[in-house]
Amino acid sequence: MNQPRAGSSSSSISTASLQLEVAGDAAGAARKAAAFIAERARSGSRQGRRFMLALSGGNTPRRMFRELAEQDMPWGDVHLAQVDERLVPAGPQRNLQMLQEELISRVRLQPEQVHAMPVETDDPVAAARRYGEELRSVSGIPLVLDLVHLGLGADGHTASLVPDDPVLKVQDKDFAVTGPYHGLRRMTLTLPTISRARCILWLVTGASKAAVLERLLRGDRGIPAGRVARGRAFVFADRAALRS
Repeated sequence: MNQPRAGSSSSSISTASLQLEVAGDAAGAARKAAAFIAERARSGSRQGRRFMLALSGGNTPRRMFRELAEQDMPWGDVHLAQVDERLVPAGPQRNLQMLQEELISRVRLQPEQVHAMPVETDDPVAAARRYGEELRSVSGIPLVLDLVHLGLGADGHTASLVPDDPVLKVQDKDFAVTGPYHGLRRMTLTLPTISRARCILWLVTGASKAAVLERLLRGDRGIPAGRVARGRAFVFADRAALRS
């Protein structure tokens, strides 16, 4: 796998239509990713359209969200959606809480611009269908998100698309509900909906992700992440994640 030059703080590498942006450390990767999102949003705003931004949870993007709150973003044109969410009550297990703490509470977004996944329900399948309808009322039909931010799990999962889950085979829904994963079911974007986004951004940092990042970069379809479309995808990684 290509490696950044020794001593360089960042570099850009093309890996079979997937663009890899390498920063010296996790903080640098977060800054570069936030700046990239802001530029895409400004471009969309200049074209006179809403910017549909779908964000993932986890610990990796926390710094990116704080950096994004400091960017020159046309927040009045942004609609914020979730990539995935655990089916649990409000609290620290929810991706939404971290999004609220690190981003939503720091920027000028009206309540109608924030589309939280409706996971507190007795019928999550129906709720996933309604969530798709809600977002399509903003974006139009079919649902085409302007930018989908993804993370990468050590087992190759992305969003809540985990190995061997039946949701990986869903082709006719924008959102679906998974089976148990680490004891919890989740609501998630489906592979077709992620893949038709105008832009896909991966943020991957840390040496623990090196092996699975190598699989993503070579397009290994044996992991869920490897099945995501690559033609409009960008990976922002730190140098540690590229050590194999």
